[in-house]
Amino acid sequence: MNNQSKAMVMGGFVVLFWGTAATAFKIALGGLDYVLLLLIASSTALVISAVEMAITGKYGKVLAIFKDNRTVFKYAAQGLLNPFLYYLVLFKAYSLLPAQIAQPLNYSWQIVLLLMIAVVFKQRLKPIQLIGVVVSFGGILLLSFNSGASPVGTLSFTGIVLALGSAYIWATYWITKINSKEDSSVSLFINFLFGTFYLVLLSLFISFETPDLKPFLAGVYVGCFEMGFTFILWGKALNLATNKVTLAQLTYLAPVLSLILIHFILKEEIGMLTIIGLLFVLGGILIANFKRKERESLLAN
Repeated sequence: MNNQSKAMVMGGFVVLFWGTAATAFKIALGGLDYVLLLLIASSTALVISAVEMAITGKYGKVLAIFKDNRTVFKYAAQGLLNPFLYYLVLFKAYSLLPAQIAQPLNYSWQIVLLLMIAVVFKQRLKPIQLIGVVVSFGGILLLSFNSGASPVGTLSFTGIVLALGSAYIWATYWITKINSKEDSSVSLFINFLFGTFYLVLLSLFISFETPDLKPFLAGVYVGCFEMGFTFILWGKALNLATNKVTLAQLTYLAPVLSLILIHFILKEEIGMLTIIGLLFVLGGILIANFKRKERESLLAN
């Protein structure tokens, strides 16, 4: 099996795990405060990342980073964005919205990233990219007005703003990593180290009830398969891949799988507007990336 094939197999597992994430979020949030959920998940991911550091013998690289104040500040800022702010905002959005709405709205981060790159790096968007942006935002509008997806007949405006805000935060996080040559495993460990530290500080000012076993285990699952193992596996797949664009295109399957699980496990009725809105969001991303060079692909960063 060549490196590209190995990368595609790894990517397939990543897509499978990410496809279960929205369902796990809602199960966990059924019995956990969103802050406590993130504390459990981030701590779990930190432990997994720490074990990976020990196995690969990379703690020397970690110590070297902490000797450079400027680099430490950069990682501290990245940890503030992810996992701290990004998942706090995302989990709160999931607590206010049906999973079938929150998931595709968050997935629009790739279009947000495209726009941010154009602004930050002063790159003019090509006509095909502008068409992709318009198509994706059409999907966002369809999802935002899809009140039929909610059992109460209306969607939380705050939840919609937060879901789209999470996309902005995630895109900002990736902006900070563009053209970075850092070791992805080391970066992940330090990001979760800072992010978990911020969460521990925040938790000192919040009182939590002792969680039941089911939501607690769902929180651990999120830490393992939305964050820890999956982030590590995705980084290894990207390093192995000789065609990163082909690998990245696998991720379009994640929201489709997610909707299937949301329907059968969470028992949400998936309406036509949800399906059309998701297709518009994904279609816009595909159009915006049409015939782009591998090194320019948003998903391959």
